[in-house]
Order: sequence, then C-alpha cells, then structure tokens
Amino acid sequence: MTRGIVLAVDGGNSKTDLALVSEDGSALALRRGPRSTPQYLGVEGCLDVLEELLDDALREAGLVRANGPFAEIAELLLAGVDFRSDEEEMEAAAAERGWAARAVVENDTFAVLRAGTDRGWGIAVVCGSGINCVGVAPDGRHARFPSLGAITGDWGGGSDVGLAGVVAAARSEDGRGPKTSLEHAVPRYFGLSTPQELAEAIHRQQVQQSRIIELAPVVLAEAEHDSGAAKIVDRLASEIVALARVALKRLELHEPTEVLLGGGLVQTGDGRLVDAVRAGLADAGTELTIRATASAPIVGAALLGLDALGASQEAKLRAREQLAAAAGEGVE
Repeated sequence: MTRGIVLAVDGGNSKTDLALVSEDGSALALRRGPRSTPQYLGVEGCLDVLEELLDDALREAGLVRANGPFAEIAELLLAGVDFRSDEEEMEAAAAERGWAARAVVENDTFAVLRAGTDRGWGIAVVCGSGINCVGVAPDGRHARFPSLGAITGDWGGGSDVGLAGVVAAARSEDGRGPKTSLEHAVPRYFGLSTPQELAEAIHRQQVQQSRIIELAPVVLAEAEHDSGAAKIVDRLASEIVALARVALKRLELHEPTEVLLGGGLVQTGDGRLVDAVRAGLADAGTELTIRATASAPIVGAALLGLDALGASQEAKLRAREQLAAAAGEGVE
C-alpha cells in the first residue's frame, strides 16, 4: 500500500471527477469522465467507470498498481447513494476492488459541504440533475434527505426546471397560460421555431426527451427579464429554502450557520437564485451565511480524505489550491 494516498471521487448524474492526493496535499492526478451514479448504472457499473478513470489517474501520477491497496483511504462521494443500505452495498463492493485500505461511501452532498467550508459543519443544498440537501451539526449529527425524484417529494433538479420551461412555453403558445419569452427561447435552443415543433420532435424522438435538462440554464437566463421564467426560478428557490429550513430544524442549529449552494444550476445562475434563497431564509431564526460554493465537489471529497488521515491545515490548503488549479477554477 502507498501510505498517505487519498483516492477521492465525486460521482454525479452527468459527470465524474476522480483525484489522487498525497497526505501533504499534493494533487497527483485529476481525471474527469462520464456519470457514475449507481442509481442508474448499478453498483458494478459505477465501479467500472471509476476503475477506468483510476487507471488513467495512476498513469498520470506515475504510480504502478501492485498487489494490495495502493491508497490509504478512498472517499467515494456519489449521487444516488441515499440510504445506509446503499452505502454499505457500495462500500463492500469497493472493498473487493482492493483500491484502498479503507473505503468510505457517502452521498455527494457531503462533498459540496466540505468543499464550501473548513468548519466541517453547516448545510449544503445541491441543485444539479436533481436536488438534495445535507446538514451537519457541530457535534457531528446529520440531517439527510433521500433524493429519488417524485417518489421522495423532490422538485428542483435540472430536469424539473427544464421541463417546467417546456410546459410554460407550450401553454404560452396555445393560450392556456400567460405569455412568456420561453415560448421562443425554448424551441430556439434546439434550432426550432415553436413549442409545438419541439413537442413533435420529442414525440418522434428526433430530440431525445433526456435533453430537456439542457434547458435549465435557458430558464435561468430568461428569468432576468421574463416573469414566467422568474416564477420557475422562484419555485426552485422555495424548494431550496424548504430543505434548508428542515435541516436547520432537525439539527436545532441556533448558532451562526453557513448554507452552501452547489451544483450546475447554482453555478450557471447570475445571483438571482441565491438572492431569492437569502430572502426566503431571512426569518430562519438564526444568523445564516448563504452563498454559492466556488470550489468543485472533488475538492471536498479530497479534503474529507485528508481529514480522515489527520493531515495538516497546510496540506489541506495545498490540496484545495492545486485541485482548483487543475480544474481551472478559483479558490474560495
């Protein structure tokens, strides 16, 4: 085993980041690949994606995989891991791969939280393909939510926002709803002229329905000048607020608390969404710092691994800086 190596993974519904980091915080490798969530690929399918990325990362780092674990700890932060039974199943399967002496599997919301704060606790709400939230109290207690779509009461991921844009566009065109600029912006994204043309293209599978998620940034952009799109964004803000309020209540947090917002929807917005969340939580009963995270979730996954190894603060800062630079992002 190569002591002091962290294998860090942020595995989502649309992409996966995998990093190798040494105990002194040096970023040895960072690779990006396709989605790896076990919710859609299954446990072994997820691990197969990670295995391929890992082989690339080892080559990049100049490391040779010998017999036995090459990493001291693997922090696998994955979308679609929503119950303890999911974690246990993934941990057992990851252990069989022999990548690390110890494998820890948790939901990817923990990566967003750790990437956004060095305090080790707070609340993180992620708006990506789906929506999810985690809260961690100063004493380590957790507040979590399953994120399985409509069957767990969820609304607010990219697919939901994109579909709401399609609905608003169609109803604007045929008169069932108010006029909205989405009537033109939504079909234009696909090179079409009207919502009816888009509906026919989806119906005839000329445009795959899975691509509706791509419309979420269009809705956020139109919300700056269109009331119909703004209502969709306001609904998203209200869902974020509801999750954060419940997490605050469950954990009985009364001290000043950070609320971190992560995921593609937050990153593509220009502040309206975050401002709406701030307004919605203004009467939460405690002092809140609400902001979008600047660091990528893979940074949080790596930091959790370094936390487990008892690495120094200097090492953690080095990891944050080097991974941010490798990903082409700023540092919080």
